[in-house]
Amino acid sequence: MRAVVRKIYWILTEQVGADPRKLLLSLRALPGYLGDLRRFRATYRGALELTPCLHDRYAQGGSADNEYFWQDLVVARMVAAARPQRHVDIGSRVDGFVAHVASFREIEVFDVRPITSKIPGIVFHQADLMRPVPGRDDYTDSLSCLHALEHFGLGRYGDPIDPQGYRAGLSSMARILRPGGTFYLAVPVGRPRVEFNANRVFDPSDLLRECQALGLELREMHLHAGERHLHRVEPDPDTLAAIASAPYGLGLFVFGKR
Repeated sequence: MRAVVRKIYWILTEQVGADPRKLLLSLRALPGYLGDLRRFRATYRGALELTPCLHDRYAQGGSADNEYFWQDLVVARMVAAARPQRHVDIGSRVDGFVAHVASFREIEVFDVRPITSKIPGIVFHQADLMRPVPGRDDYTDSLSCLHALEHFGLGRYGDPIDPQGYRAGLSSMARILRPGGTFYLAVPVGRPRVEFNANRVFDPSDLLRECQALGLELREMHLHAGERHLHRVEPDPDTLAAIASAPYGLGLFVFGKR
């Protein structure tokens, strides 16, 4: 039942643009806003326009418990510590992970969507990674794809429909990475399924087998499953089976290429 409620809430907020939680918080804050306005106008004599920000009254100073925050922060720190010759990203958030990395080094970004802004430290290439990228075999010693592979082939971002699109994407990424290089991959994990056209959810054991077949060997694995942080886990059969039976989590995999 909770999963159904979360799905309805996500559709209302992300797709319809209606957020019942913000509405309730705004109604709760309205009396305080009107009282503050009355007190402010009692001593203020300048120009005044009303721009109420009602739901902010009860918000925290920032969100630091969601999976995007933790994957972006943790992988950016890993890249900083590794100091690779080149870092290439596939489809991760420009306003999150990519910006983190661009703050301390150059990063190349490949995405099926266009990016028209000129951003210091970011070199952009528009490309569909479900197809091999010409001239990019063994191209980089450091590669990332955070919360992007699960969308391949579902048409959400204008990409071609392909039920096997994530496999083609993985193959292209493995070709881009040099032998000995590091690949940071983050995807939803849990009960395997396609939530069309939002994303896939992967059984981690299946994903590890596919990556191993491409010459990618797991170095470490991390999990975010509602604990409000990302923690390292041992990828033993029992742990992987427990993750695959859960509704949803974020798996962060760090691979090396043979």
